[in-house]
Amino acid sequence: MKGSSLFILVLFLFLRIISNPCANAIQKKLSVENSAILINLHSYLFLSLFCIYPAFCFNWGQYGISYWLYAILSGLLCTLSSVCLIKALEIGEMSILGPINSYKCVIGLIFAWIFLKEVPNIAGILGMITIIIGSWLIFETTKEGFSFSLFKRKDIILRFLALFFSGTEAVVLKKIIIMSSPMESFILWCFLGCIFSFILMYLFGRKFHKLSKNDEIGCLGIALSLGVMQLSTNVVFGGMNVGYALALFQLSSIVAVIFGYKMFGEKQFIKKIFAAIIMIIGSCLILL
Repeated sequence: MKGSSLFILVLFLFLRIISNPCANAIQKKLSVENSAILINLHSYLFLSLFCIYPAFCFNWGQYGISYWLYAILSGLLCTLSSVCLIKALEIGEMSILGPINSYKCVIGLIFAWIFLKEVPNIAGILGMITIIIGSWLIFETTKEGFSFSLFKRKDIILRFLALFFSGTEAVVLKKIIIMSSPMESFILWCFLGCIFSFILMYLFGRKFHKLSKNDEIGCLGIALSLGVMQLSTNVVFGGMNVGYALALFQLSSIVAVIFGYKMFGEKQFIKKIFAAIIMIIGSCLILL
């Protein structure tokens, strides 16, 4: 790989690692005074506005019904994932909810075992155990500790629901990318995320209204962070092995713990960093 190409890859990898926690931090701040659905709607509305011009550059009529069904499913899943995550961040600690993302590898391993009959190897099993150990250390910082009652907490339930929806969406989105292109899938992701946010808003009886100027700027920040995250993911996937990339993406857990400590005064920083590193090691064992 040439020096310039390597620099670009490392740059987009850094952007991918930092952009997701940035979006989560802004979402948590805005959720204090605004509903999760409204924050999500305004964020995807900004993303959709950015996509209007590039949308005219593609021939959307060439795709059949199956493509659009996958697209609709992807939009629904990404909206449900975002709303659950924002609601979880509203009532939970970012430094606890962020590292839970490492469980995505465990969910993928279990689904592959059940539906694809792919029996995990020794490294996969060790990785799963390592992630559980890391999460035990993270959850021990809560008043419930690593217990059954912890998993009845609303923020933990919502975070795992968000993880389930986003993991399922990733599979559907990959199918859409194969059938079209990364840019087309990104445009659809933005438009359909906006449409389903509107639908959810009315289903839950929320009223659309303009946010304050500062909150609108915050939603613009979320939109930019999500856009950078999705674009950088596509670039990194195009330049390196997907398994290595997914393992490196888990470094965002450390950023989430740092943001939780610096921005929201969340406690037991050292223990959470150590637990996040253990969970990252577990992810690497599964993915590599």
